[in-house]
Amino acid sequence: MADLSQIVKAYDVRGVVPDQWDESLAELFGAAFAEITGADAIVIGHDMRPSSPGLSGAFARGAAARGTGVTLIGLCSTDELYFASGSLGLPGAMFTASHNPAQYNGIKMCRAGAAPVGQDTGLAEIRALVERWADEGAPPPAATTGTVTRRDVLGDYAAHLRGLVDLSCIRPLKVVVDAGNGMGGHTVPTVFEGLPLELDAMYFELDGSFPHHEANPLDPKNIVDLQARVRETGADLGLAFDGDADRCFVVDENGDPVSPSAITALVAARELAKHPGGTVIHNLITSWSVPEVVRENGGEPVRTRVGHSFIKEEMAKSGAIFGGEHSAHYYFRDFWNADTGMLAAMHVLAALGGQQGPLSELVAQYDRYAASGEINSTVDDQAGRLAALKAAHQDRAGVTLDELDGLTVTADDWWFNVRASNTEPLLRLNVEARDAATADRVRDEVLAVIRA
Repeated sequence: MADLSQIVKAYDVRGVVPDQWDESLAELFGAAFAEITGADAIVIGHDMRPSSPGLSGAFARGAAARGTGVTLIGLCSTDELYFASGSLGLPGAMFTASHNPAQYNGIKMCRAGAAPVGQDTGLAEIRALVERWADEGAPPPAATTGTVTRRDVLGDYAAHLRGLVDLSCIRPLKVVVDAGNGMGGHTVPTVFEGLPLELDAMYFELDGSFPHHEANPLDPKNIVDLQARVRETGADLGLAFDGDADRCFVVDENGDPVSPSAITALVAARELAKHPGGTVIHNLITSWSVPEVVRENGGEPVRTRVGHSFIKEEMAKSGAIFGGEHSAHYYFRDFWNADTGMLAAMHVLAALGGQQGPLSELVAQYDRYAASGEINSTVDDQAGRLAALKAAHQDRAGVTLDELDGLTVTADDWWFNVRASNTEPLLRLNVEARDAATADRVRDEVLAVIRA
């Protein structure tokens, strides 16, 4: 029997092409997606990887053979695909492997209105259907074949974003953008066109081989070029997008990285000014700063597990206006609860350009604590190490434990969270404290147990 366990993840399809999947499987995924969604029509986009046009075309053929109409929007960022799904009211499929190396590709799928498709919301059924058809042969084609049309939505996407954040009256800013040869090189010029921004474009050539560095700004080595350019040119800030441009990372005028938690707090304050009393979602490893700023601005913070499916589910349930994650995913009610790094970047530009001080001063009010960053440890017995940590802390005075996602231990002046990876034999540690010395001490104590 066909086994897709290596490529069907919790939220998407992802694997090496053609070793783990190819156009024949993509065609079956297209047919299964059409079958499970039951949609009359779908929308499909793809990134700049060499395998993306062929895979997305095969997916379109599979869906059309089931009688489903297909709108192809071609090269796009993932949040541009979400825009198309939301504005057209169609289920969507985006062909990308985000920040993964060049030999990878994948599919991010959503229902109409950019509602997520994950294991519990259709992906398991899609996988089962593809596996069955791979063994038995695809079902007979529908009585009529769906029509395939092409549509360019980049201009509409840019106009929608610019309608959500007014940048027309900000002071002129010099901004360096590192697109990492990914889809930011496609979207940024159109979104920023005509704004009071002096754009210094780095690596805007679309190239799925990623000749300069991996398109993963979460890894510090991949923003070194951006940091250097900001310092050399005296720019006001730098922005780095990942491969499919749904995440955005920020560096200040000194080239220093701005914590995604600080960006979450900044954007939350701005969204609460527009929607007083609103709910803001944050995952449990964002900084203490985030719920503090939300409350200070009259909002209601809600804490969730790590992962975009949990954020989007909670946003839909609570009607939240905004959500943010430590990984630089930012979700907006005004964007169908979907994540868009571009909109977060525009909020940063508006906040910076609406006052005279430098970005480092602006974000200092949102970056209040010392953090370790995520530290990964390879362990043979994840459950055993978590149990040892729990035993070491459960009887300590002034300490609380919760197991919403892994183990979180909280004291008056520090907290840490340890979570097991779903895909690797790793434990992931995050520590935050009121000062760096305490953060270092707690980090070392916890790692001694994890790595015992």
